[in-house]
Amino acid sequence: MPRNSIPFEVFAFQIAARLPGDWTSEYRLHASYGEQFPITDRLWDAGHVDWAVSDYVLGHDAVLTGPAGQELYIRERPLHRNQFLVAALEPPGFLPHHFHGVPEPNGIAVTADPVRAAAAITRRLLPRYARAVESVREQARQRPDPPAQRQAPAETSAVTLVRYEDGLLGAPYGSVPAEARDALYLSGFQSVPDQGAFLLPHESGPVATAVRIQVLANRLAKLGIGLNYRHPAAALGTTVVTTAPALSRTATGTALPSPAAHPRSPLRLR
Repeated sequence: MPRNSIPFEVFAFQIAARLPGDWTSEYRLHASYGEQFPITDRLWDAGHVDWAVSDYVLGHDAVLTGPAGQELYIRERPLHRNQFLVAALEPPGFLPHHFHGVPEPNGIAVTADPVRAAAAITRRLLPRYARAVESVREQARQRPDPPAQRQAPAETSAVTLVRYEDGLLGAPYGSVPAEARDALYLSGFQSVPDQGAFLLPHESGPVATAVRIQVLANRLAKLGIGLNYRHPAAALGTTVVTTAPALSRTATGTALPSPAAHPRSPLRLR
């Protein structure tokens, strides 16, 4: 922030004081990474705010609460000094199917000037936030009960991930069904013909690897393809069938490594 800039918690408070209606500000300092999940899991954004929360560890943030329970989330913007990200939080009390088809009221970036920041939030974010909330309420009125669950597609084949002796995680190329290859590419795996396998790059740390396995499992399940994971102990002949780790938000001390781009499909990790 610029010289003589105000502390983050004061910045958030001053924004709250300038928004229309009665707003309060709650500053939150995270003693551990997991403390952010209860709030960030409600982030109502499918753009750069979601990316920043997913890929970067949060030291602190703030939640602004306004009229009729409106909630805004504020954090510093990674890689951009003197800028902050502001996004709406999903309103509580609704079921997942009430949000289906409702566009996220994506957040915005603001400068470190609380006057200009509040003006930008009032002009650009609050109107679409209000429209999105009203759409969710209408969905709840029309469809109060969740739809009947459909059965998952039957598994017709499976992909087996192997932890090789050099530490790389991959799948033997010849054993990967053709319809599963795009899912591997999109989850960060690279085709290495001279080694006859799809491999996850060495720079993927344990947390990033867990995320990519989870994403891969979800993508394969939609295709009716199972996912097996062969642990190092499987060298003795044991293959363990597992599901992906249940992680809600993940990050390391720096940005998670980006997977190699696939020529036909861009990657976006959730």
